[in-house]
Amino acid sequence: MIERLNIIEERYNELTQKLMDPEILSNIKESTKLSKEQADIKDVVEEYQKYKKILADLDEAKEMIKDPELSEFAKEESEKLTNQKEETEKKLEILLIPKDPNDGKNVIVEIRGAAGGDEANIFAGDLFRMYSKYSENNDWKIEILNEESSDAGGFSQIEFMIKGENVYSKLKYESGSHRVQRVPATESQGRVHTSTATVLVMPEAEEVDFDLDMNEVRIDITRSSGCGGQGVNTTDSAVRLTHIPTGIIVYSQTERSQIKNKEKAIKILKTRLYDLKMQEKEKELGEERRSKIGTGDRSEKIRTYNYPQNRVTDHRIGFTIKQLDRVMEGYLDPIIEALINEDQAQKLAGK
Repeated sequence: MIERLNIIEERYNELTQKLMDPEILSNIKESTKLSKEQADIKDVVEEYQKYKKILADLDEAKEMIKDPELSEFAKEESEKLTNQKEETEKKLEILLIPKDPNDGKNVIVEIRGAAGGDEANIFAGDLFRMYSKYSENNDWKIEILNEESSDAGGFSQIEFMIKGENVYSKLKYESGSHRVQRVPATESQGRVHTSTATVLVMPEAEEVDFDLDMNEVRIDITRSSGCGGQGVNTTDSAVRLTHIPTGIIVYSQTERSQIKNKEKAIKILKTRLYDLKMQEKEKELGEERRSKIGTGDRSEKIRTYNYPQNRVTDHRIGFTIKQLDRVMEGYLDPIIEALINEDQAQKLAGK
């Protein structure tokens, strides 16, 4: 472990020197890449420096034990420092787990109503509100990129960006099928129905991650449709992009400005293509996707929200919390922390 930590510290110092070089600073792409690499290892280096200080203080305390006048104080100090050393070693073990390079990124989230008709679309709207509240709690910002409202309420589909600190590190476990069990407002017999909505969380593609060749993209301008507010149907402002090599189609109509809708559609398309690139890479590596908590596949049933029993269960780790009312108000921390802890435990065990 010490050998690895020394290598990381050397690399951090090397990056510091490089980022002082005027030639590198003038190259925005290169300096951004190096700054990101340095930021990714900063926590490890700071914790390692703390660890080295504890070791030095511990050696000093052990020497002081030999002095009869200082012996009692030195023993207490040595015990305290030994505990600190063990705690810091555990922290360093976790920090040395290979980091997901996307953890610090913003995300684009897509929620779709799936099985259950109107009730599934209403539930998709409830999930959007839940993630909006959770984002608010974390001081993250939400920007709606595209929405297709449902007549009964909620959304048949909504795509939105969440911007903030380490968003993907918290929300990457949310991709999959979310199931709701409750009595719909339209149910006259009081029977509990089961409906589903799918969630897809993708890290935002940055310039250094993915270059989109616009020659491979067909752009269609259409008239906006659906529930979009006054004036949405009166102008040809909606933008549909088709990526010819993959057949991926994205659509944006939330803005009255065609230019703004095009910008949003390009952002979604870049992120979808980056997500596709990551999936292909994971398939090549084979074990990588299987080593995650869940597959990240939209068809995988990951969580059940049971309203009659005020219960939320995450099926991947067998975690249950009887506070569904609070969860739907954005109190997602206990679930997300349980997923992160399980992920770290699996990686420490070498799974």
